[in-house]
Amino acid sequence: MIRKTLCTFALGALASTSALAWPTKPITLLVPFPPGGSTDMIARTLSSKLPDKLGGTVIVENKPGATGTIGAAQVARSPADGHTLLVASLGPFVIAPHLIKVPYDALKDLDPITVAVQAPNVLVVPAASRHNTLSDVIAFIKTNPGKMTFASSGNGSSDHLTAELFWQQTGTSGIHVPYRGGGPVMTDLLGNQVDASFMNINTAMPQIQAGKLKALAITSAKRSTLLPNVPTLEESGIKDANVYSWQAIAGPKGLPADIKTKLNTAIASILNEPQTKARLLELGFEMVLNTPEQFASFQAAEYARWAKLIVARKITAD
Repeated sequence: MIRKTLCTFALGALASTSALAWPTKPITLLVPFPPGGSTDMIARTLSSKLPDKLGGTVIVENKPGATGTIGAAQVARSPADGHTLLVASLGPFVIAPHLIKVPYDALKDLDPITVAVQAPNVLVVPAASRHNTLSDVIAFIKTNPGKMTFASSGNGSSDHLTAELFWQQTGTSGIHVPYRGGGPVMTDLLGNQVDASFMNINTAMPQIQAGKLKALAITSAKRSTLLPNVPTLEESGIKDANVYSWQAIAGPKGLPADIKTKLNTAIASILNEPQTKARLLELGFEMVLNTPEQFASFQAAEYARWAKLIVARKITAD
């Protein structure tokens, strides 16, 4: 009995020592998208400051492909030792698994750490558009079904799903025009080649501020401080239409609890630094910074929500 107790104690001490030694090699923040986007920006903000919080080296690796699922699958297959982490938007976590065959279970193979930030979408139209309010748009598409074009960055993207949700909740229809990325959407929107888009606020704000786009509605739960005169869909009478694009951090399933706690605490500390927080708010991000448990519950709810819409609207991948 004494020998067994001593053995148990020794194993516990060894595990504790191992945890205290982490990280023992560079931490990789894997971004499953090309450099330059919102997710990449969050990852690089963290990578520059995490070494001060955790010690060691932190690098960002971009591995785009298959709407973010190639990178997500790589993280899911990695050792659960806290040295390989996924920094991704909602796509690989809650949307792509309903549209394409993915080599991982989004709810079971990734260990949630935190949803870092979120940002709403904004219904925008060109400055020359006849539509000046959300009511104008709804009235037009009700009397002219299938006539108004809504651009998105691709089938199954957040801006596409927002448009589908909008049509569903208002009993209307529009023409979905999918592009390959947000850049071409902006080009054709500014060129009056398409009528509208539910664009992410981070992307839309510079052109709204420049007077080249008009913002008619926002998908957040309350009005944005960046666009205080733009009503939410909810206050305009469109229920269950709050939509956010969000960036989150997760690891392979089985991350030690103490490592998850350290990462969660460090990430919250970095993004809550006054200068960093102010910059992110200026770009349209809202802080979330929830716990791993809250992230897991949130992911499950989002997963079910988008699955229901995708089935109801018969949405398919590109």
